[in-house]
Amino acid sequence: MCGKDFDNKVKECGAAYGMTIYSDEELLSLATGIAPEKFTGTLQETFDNPKNISGIGKRKELVVFAVRELAKRLLRQKPKPRIIDGPKEAAAYAKEYLAMESKEHFCLLLLNTKNHVIGWHVVSIGSLTASIVHPREVFSVAVVHHAAAIILAHNHPSGDPTPSREDIAVTQRLSKTGKVMDIPVLDHIILGNGRFVSMKEKGLVQ
Repeated sequence: MCGKDFDNKVKECGAAYGMTIYSDEELLSLATGIAPEKFTGTLQETFDNPKNISGIGKRKELVVFAVRELAKRLLRQKPKPRIIDGPKEAAAYAKEYLAMESKEHFCLLLLNTKNHVIGWHVVSIGSLTASIVHPREVFSVAVVHHAAAIILAHNHPSGDPTPSREDIAVTQRLSKTGKVMDIPVLDHIILGNGRFVSMKEKGLVQ
């Protein structure tokens, strides 16, 4: 796993584990090149007065302002909700995240009561096994995001999207838990080499 100090974290992990592994100060350091420990104030204080930080010149001050402006523009955007009406839409959504992955990623597509996408979460990276895809890890995420239903998705780097025995076992286990939790598993999409298999269509999700 990634080193605890910032330099080792960058060296060992880069962006392989997603940017959420970095603190606010570390993200600012990546953007400006200034050591994380220099950012001692809150994000708001940093964005309002970057010149108060040791090592910030005019150029890096503009970088901080640029990051703030991008964040503000993102918050102002109101994209049309993505609606998942069936396996084809679910597979298209999952493909946006998984098409280029060389390792197996097991993920959750989180939906509200109208089947609008409200989140995407990577549960595990590596071979799919019951031990690493535990119902606790899956449904704790669904509960936190107030999901009304979930769709499971993962990729087969081999290129063959045919469900394995382990795929079926994990799906059935999670499907049973979903019924108990009242957060149904609507489908499990498996991607491989531009193709996909819907385990719902195969009768493997009850």
